Amino acid sequence: MNYFSDESEWQWLFKNAIDWDTILPLYYPSYPSEEGLESKEEVEDFLKEILTNTGEWAGTSLLEKGDLLDKEGAGEVRDGKTHYGPVLQQIINEAKELQVFGLLLPREYGGLETPALVYMMFLNQVARSCISSSTLIAFYTSLGDMVHRFCDQETIERLVPQVVAGDISGSMNLTEPGCGSDLSMIKTQALPQENGTYLLNGQKIFITNGGGGIQFVLAKVKGAPDTLDGISMFFVEQDIEVNGEKILNYSVDKSEEKMGMHGSFTTVISYENSVAKLVGEEGKGFKYMLHLMNEARIVVAIQSLGGIEGALGYARKYADERIQFGKPISELPLMKRNLEDFETERDALRALIADTMSWFDIYLKLDSKKVKGDLSKEESDLFKEASIWTRKRTPLVKYYATEAYTDLSKKAIQVLGGYGFIQEYPVERYHRDSFGPLLYEGTSQIQALMALKDIIKYAMSDPKKFFSNMIFKHPTTSFLNRENEWSGDFKSTHYKFKKNLVALLVSCLRPEASKMLDFKNWTNPDNVNALMEHAETLCQALCYMETLRVLCDHANKDSSRKALFDRYLRLVKPRLEAIYTDWDLRKA
Repeated sequence: MNYFSDESEWQWLFKNAIDWDTILPLYYPSYPSEEGLESKEEVEDFLKEILTNTGEWAGTSLLEKGDLLDKEGAGEVRDGKTHYGPVLQQIINEAKELQVFGLLLPREYGGLETPALVYMMFLNQVARSCISSSTLIAFYTSLGDMVHRFCDQETIERLVPQVVAGDISGSMNLTEPGCGSDLSMIKTQALPQENGTYLLNGQKIFITNGGGGIQFVLAKVKGAPDTLDGISMFFVEQDIEVNGEKILNYSVDKSEEKMGMHGSFTTVISYENSVAKLVGEEGKGFKYMLHLMNEARIVVAIQSLGGIEGALGYARKYADERIQFGKPISELPLMKRNLEDFETERDALRALIADTMSWFDIYLKLDSKKVKGDLSKEESDLFKEASIWTRKRTPLVKYYATEAYTDLSKKAIQVLGGYGFIQEYPVERYHRDSFGPLLYEGTSQIQALMALKDIIKYAMSDPKKFFSNMIFKHPTTSFLNRENEWSGDFKSTHYKFKKNLVALLVSCLRPEASKMLDFKNWTNPDNVNALMEHAETLCQALCYMETLRVLCDHANKDSSRKALFDRYLRLVKPRLEAIYTDWDLRKA
């Protein structure tokens, strides 16, 4: 199966859900392009051809290797390095032949410099067959992008072509023993040297692809405060030359044995006077790392969607072929409803993530131009808008997609019954693998707290506007502008959400009535803690509302999409009502 040309949903989303009119001029400012493409239409055909080629590989050769890689594992740790096993090496070799590692890297270093969302759609295709492979492949290109963004010219010219060729990859190293979400507790130390380098000492754990060859590492310069402002970022290479001799600059101690994602290295790294270069300014490491973390969280959502597609695709095929009581089980009433609900959530997630990818691509490209000081006034305004949407959506898509992956892969197992529990069938692997995305790049609870923080920050920035938007925009006040049935349904659902959200904020934060618009009056620590209890259900509600927003927009573009909007609204309305009931019953 081809995961692009055989997928009508992705065909529609590619054509209608992506803001090509904004994105393509950022990448192809004039025609003919450097590749000789003569028009916007030729560029779109070129990008479709790339996704068709990668979709064919992911849906055939890689699909066949997914179970083999799960059984064989990624490889082994030997002499302080990771070494790929035969199956993983075959996968990397095939990816090299497709030239996928350079999809979004600059042309001057051998890359194709396609829009970032093409690369993200490719990772979705890979994850659909094997999420372990998508994780490893992602740490080639993303680290190449980091090198290009943050390193000196000599390092860029030396390493980015190696990334494009698929000869080197890397990792981002944050977590330490006893230091997970609270990065201020980082203990890895950096000692400055007279020649401008630093010596790192410490240990990192749970590092995906830690043996790739290059690393961006968070550490504290000796004497720095134990706060986020005390964290710096360093660039470290594993193989370096000292006095004409090649040495191992840091050691991979082991790769963890995991519940799932057996084809991905999750390593422990030790630094003993490891030579490193400071990235940017001291104390700005957390800010720099956020660049990669935000991209990584969106990519994790894209990976999880791929896992959902793989699990449900197999479950649907099985249900259509499995005969019970004289008919395929997919035609039995309860199974038919369940499969339709599962696929409705999958397709709705596709729409939400496609829209998010579009905004993120605009943000990513303009952020790169901003660093160089190249933004026009129009681009600055667009960058601000894209930044807002990217910030808002990042925790939501990470939360929603990863939670749905674990839930829907479990449901896929149940479709197969006893066969779903047998390793001969791939759905049990999809479910085991689903717990990785659920945890790395910030657990669901971390994402929920980020979403809550954004709500509070929005309210604090302009309390009067916040509450007037929440309270006074009743859907009946705009009925004359209502263009269609689904827009009215969305406005009504959104108004009810806003009304319940205001009630939750008031019940938890307990402002004095005379000071409702003075948000400093709302921020009593005990009351904020009461609100934090609801962070996860608030995040869930925000996920549903943002997805409905996107589906309503798509139906406005193409009325045939109304059916998906209606099915999804029917699916999440009871969930929203349960959330509102919980908020009401748990009022502080």
